[in-house]
Amino acid sequence: MGNLTPLAQLSPPAPVIPGQLTRKQKAAIIVRLLLNSGADLQYKDFPEEMQEELTFMLGTMRHIDRDTLGQVVDEFVEELDSLGLTFPKGLAGALTILDGKISPHTAARLRKEAGVRQTGNPWERVSSLDISKLLPIAENESIEIAAVMLSKLDTGKAAKLLSLLPGPRARRITYAVSLTSGITPDSLDRIGLSLAAQLDNQPESAFDQGPVERVGAILNFSTAATRDDVLEGLDETDAAFAEKVRKAIFTFTNIPARVAPRDVPKVVRGVDQVVLVTALAASTDPETAKTAEYILGNMSARLADSLREEINDRGKVKAKDAEEAMNEIVAEIRKLEASGDLLLLTGDDEAEDG
Repeated sequence: MGNLTPLAQLSPPAPVIPGQLTRKQKAAIIVRLLLNSGADLQYKDFPEEMQEELTFMLGTMRHIDRDTLGQVVDEFVEELDSLGLTFPKGLAGALTILDGKISPHTAARLRKEAGVRQTGNPWERVSSLDISKLLPIAENESIEIAAVMLSKLDTGKAAKLLSLLPGPRARRITYAVSLTSGITPDSLDRIGLSLAAQLDNQPESAFDQGPVERVGAILNFSTAATRDDVLEGLDETDAAFAEKVRKAIFTFTNIPARVAPRDVPKVVRGVDQVVLVTALAASTDPETAKTAEYILGNMSARLADSLREEINDRGKVKAKDAEEAMNEIVAEIRKLEASGDLLLLTGDDEAEDG
């Protein structure tokens, strides 16, 4: 102990001389000042190399006197005032700021030609994908990877994705979610990057939807006779494809199985009352009558009684008017689904309120 230098004899750290400060040191001073002031600085969004350099610089800096701090701040403010506009560095940065502003096909082609990988948080990209793009991953990846992906999705999308999987696989993935608590941030990032890379390597498609969805959307608004004729023809040429198309089709008669009782008032509010009365008055066969009763039974009793009176006064409806009215109701449901205000049920279970 006697050989140790007394604290009083230790030389204090040499003050930083303003003229000898590098730009990195000045940046570290500004960051330290902002953090000390409670600013919500998104340090984690910086490139990793910059995070490392800045952390190292913060660790090697010593005390800064008030005059030096004032000079650094003045210089920083002066640079901000003189700054007019900044541009991203390289194609990767340009594609990031133009995300959603240019067509996905153009962005994918430019990224592929330049060898640029999607930047940013890979899970943000994965989470933003349509269910149709996520389903093959949930079906074909390992149970553990599928469970991690499910955990990173928002609750509504995760529930919808899970409902599209076969029961045994859905149960195994759900159980595997309980085992994901031990995954490290690095592992989570690697899994996200791997899934994002798979998506980047998928061949570019000229269409935003798959063939099943496109055919289903067309048949949704075709007449019943045309729809039945096309499906009958598909049964003869490709029964498996025809079955998938049937599941993709959503028509007026599918409402009881696909629309939850709590969502019926939303649909009714968005449809002109004349159109609604026309569709309900035309619902005379067993299937459409079931739909009409389902709609009337899940709205206020007062409104339902008023509509029933109008239906009785409406009389017989022409087939063309009936098709158009029913298709308008279907279109409103599709619009609510697209906006996220309504979640269609799978159709495998009875609609439940709640």
